[in-house]
Amino acid sequence: MTDQQTATAMSCAGNVDLHTPNMDRLAAHGLRFTNAYCSLPLSGPSRASMFTGHTPAEIGMAENETPMPDSLRSRTLGTLLKQAGYETAYAGKWHVNTNSLPAAHAFGFENLHGHNDNGLAESAVSFLQRKHTRPFFLVASFDNPHNICEYARCQNTPFANLEEFQLDDCPNLPANFPIAPYDADVLSYEREQSYRLYPTRHYTPDDWRCYLNAYYRLIEHVDVEIGKIVDEIERQNLWKNTLIIFTSDHGDGASAHQWNQKTALYEEVVNVPFIVCLPGTKHAGTVMPQLINNGVDLMPSLCDWSGAKLPDGAQGVSFRALTESGDTALSHRSYVVTETLFAQTGGTCGWMVRTPRYKYVLYEAGKNRELLYDMTCDRGEMRNLAVERRYTELLKQHRVLLLEWMKQHPTPGPYSPMRFIPR
Repeated sequence: MTDQQTATAMSCAGNVDLHTPNMDRLAAHGLRFTNAYCSLPLSGPSRASMFTGHTPAEIGMAENETPMPDSLRSRTLGTLLKQAGYETAYAGKWHVNTNSLPAAHAFGFENLHGHNDNGLAESAVSFLQRKHTRPFFLVASFDNPHNICEYARCQNTPFANLEEFQLDDCPNLPANFPIAPYDADVLSYEREQSYRLYPTRHYTPDDWRCYLNAYYRLIEHVDVEIGKIVDEIERQNLWKNTLIIFTSDHGDGASAHQWNQKTALYEEVVNVPFIVCLPGTKHAGTVMPQLINNGVDLMPSLCDWSGAKLPDGAQGVSFRALTESGDTALSHRSYVVTETLFAQTGGTCGWMVRTPRYKYVLYEAGKNRELLYDMTCDRGEMRNLAVERRYTELLKQHRVLLLEWMKQHPTPGPYSPMRFIPR
């Protein structure tokens, strides 16, 4: 797992502005999902969803640095697989409250290495080289390309050294670099609330090119570290009997719509890499279009594969049968939802409903708070269909789906987000 990597930031996804041979190796051995989304585009909440099987808001973990409820601490993903007979180990960034696992053994995992990309891959390789008498579940969780946050603030990047570069070596700006007409007005408000989080708001186009270059170089840096683990997989031929998943907790604005960081519901922020390598590299190289939520769907899927008992209340959908079929046309989820909360700035909340063709976004307040995009011809989200009368029925259909989802995942306390859905 990486941190803050958008789905298209891999050369296997067709991006010619960076080179990720090791992520590409995983994609060549597995199935790559193009429509995988995080539960909430912020590190702590997204990871809480992965390791508890719940949406962040319904368990009160929609902000960073929020402790896990006591009722869930003994039924995390690590605990479940350990109870199912697996040797469970974790290396790297945890950030389900604390940046590193808080003890030598915590949440069902042996703590191999703390929140530090330096030495992380080596600790994972050492674990793989142990003699195992039981099946194992290993998580290798890298911080980069999250160092783009420090780069944007003109600070030292903690886990990578960026070389000096010239402007003409930098990638050109994406087609959706301009802020689109009829974009949600509340996003400009949130951007103004924190210069520390959004120091890019007065960037020139050249500044944005440098930002994008730094972002891609950080991804290439972490790809080298991932390669150390993939090399060990090759040496031991673990492809034959091991399930391998590669993903990220959320994306980054990556200069699209002149947005940096996360939290907004732009495609670059919520659409994440998702590669599943099946034992025996079954269906190797397949590209899958089905919808996946890499938060709530992870626990049911790994329980499905491992034989662990899925706890009551976990409402994600296992993607085991889908991946094992390798059928790009097989019906799976009819929609997925990503929620957000600008807890670090102005407190705006919002939701995304992604259906096979369309993406609906609703923010709680502001002008153009309702957005609708056709993902087949406008993946860059430049034409908001919500302002056109002829799409009224589509809007209503997506509002109904969001209401259904909110009823299934109620927010604790007196606050009910259902009141924000337009009539």
